[in-house]
Amino acid sequence: MTAASKVLDRVLVLEMVRVTEAAAIAASTLVGRGDEEAADAAAVEAMRAALNELDMDGTVVIGEGERDEAPMLFIGEKVGTGTGPAIDIALDPLEGTTICAKAGPNSLAVLAIAEGGGLLNAPDVYMQKIAVGPGYPEGIIDLDRSPTENVRAVAEAKGVAPGDIIVCVLDRPRHQEMIAELRALGCGVMLIGDGDVAGVIATTDPDTTIDMYMGSGGAPEGVLACAALRCVGGQFKGRLLFRNDDERARAAKWGVTDLDRQYDLCELARGDVIFAATGVTNGSLLAGVKRRGGRMTTESVVMRASSGTVRWVKGEHRLDR
Repeated sequence: MTAASKVLDRVLVLEMVRVTEAAAIAASTLVGRGDEEAADAAAVEAMRAALNELDMDGTVVIGEGERDEAPMLFIGEKVGTGTGPAIDIALDPLEGTTICAKAGPNSLAVLAIAEGGGLLNAPDVYMQKIAVGPGYPEGIIDLDRSPTENVRAVAEAKGVAPGDIIVCVLDRPRHQEMIAELRALGCGVMLIGDGDVAGVIATTDPDTTIDMYMGSGGAPEGVLACAALRCVGGQFKGRLLFRNDDERARAAKWGVTDLDRQYDLCELARGDVIFAATGVTNGSLLAGVKRRGGRMTTESVVMRASSGTVRWVKGEHRLDR
């Protein structure tokens, strides 16, 4: 059991929900409008304003990018009132900007917090990822093994044939060979257009029927997903991917020296962590924001690693307040 953090005890868990609710509500006004930048900007501004109301000395370690690329909620930005505990924050005000713009499923506002130094300060590069839900022997997945070897290991532990395993994969050209290998093995492959935080978390929920997540996506999203898995169980392996010297220099700037390192779940999100998410559009994890007359409803989830508690929060918000 992860030890409870006295630092995080000072930050109410439900305050994190208020922050993700604010971002989700702001983004929801632009669902289906086809403007990714406007939707993301609305979520960012709302999340920043909500964070700055909290009594904490917060530092964004996973954000919208580096300072010269992101006007708000950039990596290294300080948020909160400046009084209170030192908190590391990983956030994605609008996970799935394209999804939101097209009114697709599984767009979320996402946030994770930990004590200072608890979250990997990952550069904004790609990460190779593999994840499974709880209940499997430790070390069952490994990025140094082939997709076939990983599927067979999970299938054996589950007591089923490899063809009974369903793998979630981002629908990208770079994954074509892996998808072909999985299908040749007989696996079901659930392709998603965006939103790999939700894809990783889906491995923990039997109702989704997803057994594994594989593929490469954003490193910041990998850290956020690990924060959630720390709370509900599961295994994750990640390796940063660098396409050019600029990205390798960016990694060095944030203290990453071993460029080939395979990170484990607890290396990406250490100690006690709190994870919160609010649905922007309907998805497998959460319902999206809905407007009914002069009211809006939201659905959120908030989790804590030290207690293993998962709270589902339904909110009703009056538009005239």
